[in-house]
Amino acid sequence: MPETEDIPDLMARIGACARAAATELAVTEADRKDMALRGAADAVWARRTAIIEANGKDMAAAREKGLSDAMLDRLMLDEGRIRGIADGLRAVADLADPVGDVMDEWSQPSGIHIRRVRTPIGVIGVIYESRPNVTADAGALCLKAGNACILRGGSESYHSSRAIHACLKQGLREAGLPEEAIQLVPTRDRAAVQEMLTMTGSIDVIVPRGGKDLVGLVQREARVPVFAHLEGIVHIYVDASADPERAMRVVMNSKTRRTGICGAAECLLIHRDLLGGLGNDLVRALIEAGVEVRADEALSAIEGTVPATEEDWGREFLDSIIAARVVGDLGLAIGHIEEYGSHHTDCIVSEDPAAVQTFFSQVDSAILMHNASTQFADGGEFGMGAEIGIATGKLHARGPVSVAQLTSFKYLVEGDGAVRG
Repeated sequence: MPETEDIPDLMARIGACARAAATELAVTEADRKDMALRGAADAVWARRTAIIEANGKDMAAAREKGLSDAMLDRLMLDEGRIRGIADGLRAVADLADPVGDVMDEWSQPSGIHIRRVRTPIGVIGVIYESRPNVTADAGALCLKAGNACILRGGSESYHSSRAIHACLKQGLREAGLPEEAIQLVPTRDRAAVQEMLTMTGSIDVIVPRGGKDLVGLVQREARVPVFAHLEGIVHIYVDASADPERAMRVVMNSKTRRTGICGAAECLLIHRDLLGGLGNDLVRALIEAGVEVRADEALSAIEGTVPATEEDWGREFLDSIIAARVVGDLGLAIGHIEEYGSHHTDCIVSEDPAAVQTFFSQVDSAILMHNASTQFADGGEFGMGAEIGIATGKLHARGPVSVAQLTSFKYLVEGDGAVRG
């Protein structure tokens, strides 16, 4: 994009093209959408060398900026991850098409028959940060649900996202669909984000995917409706009844598998009865795995821990760091999560059915886990094909936002000359 490009004019043109594409997509047959997605998957794999080269430019710039190892991991693409992107596109193509699905139907004594039917939302704006795979995931999910989308990726993934977006466009062309169905904002200028937030005539909903600063900006300034995706301040509470082997597996995988994703555990809560036994073993295992454990006073006697500060509770580290605290009982654990959590994902490790039921009923998060790694907080792992992100709000969409969550609905009412008395 030329440096002299007028941002409001650019975004107005992108919005108009998206609206026109959405009108066409709303009546597009499922097989053509699936053809576009499979064509895009083939293009991603065929162009994997070029995508890795583009990603190399982003990685070099990110290292020069001093990004953390966890952030570099979020940004990095290799052949395995590109295969995952291609597989994800095909998985979305294999999902059932939601458009036209009859969600409910019934008849009234008045003689009318009512159906509630899924429909596309229209145009979805997605604003995200450093993970280039979101370009493919968001584009695919919006298309599958019959929506046009406007993608604005982070500046760190600029070259990678452009290379992936070119593959999505190729799939659209091969299926005879408008390339404007999936548009990538062609500038790093932050003014484009500000413009998207006010495009009420072109964009039906904004989905922000990123850290607290990005989501907070969008929520404060958007005039377009927002599906909020707050950061993952993920807790694991290890109950007094926890099985030691299960607890060790769940805690270690939740924290160490990938530290830079939103489902990574950020706070470990340990029942006081486990202090000196399993609780200490968990902390030592984390330290041995290279995790910095920021411990409260009760755990600080364990060699290798770092004293926790108040700022460590309620913090998304996205790194090999975890806060750890001893709690007196389940109620205090729930109270801590309520005070410091982000309503994203929280887990209980327990063999007590009553404790699990209390945790599930009283913790108000989008995803609750029992004896399972928090790294399963992912649309793909839920069988949804992929996700745009984890919605932490309560309206319209909550938890993994996949194809079904990217639809609205309308009522179709039929009668045989029925009139209201």
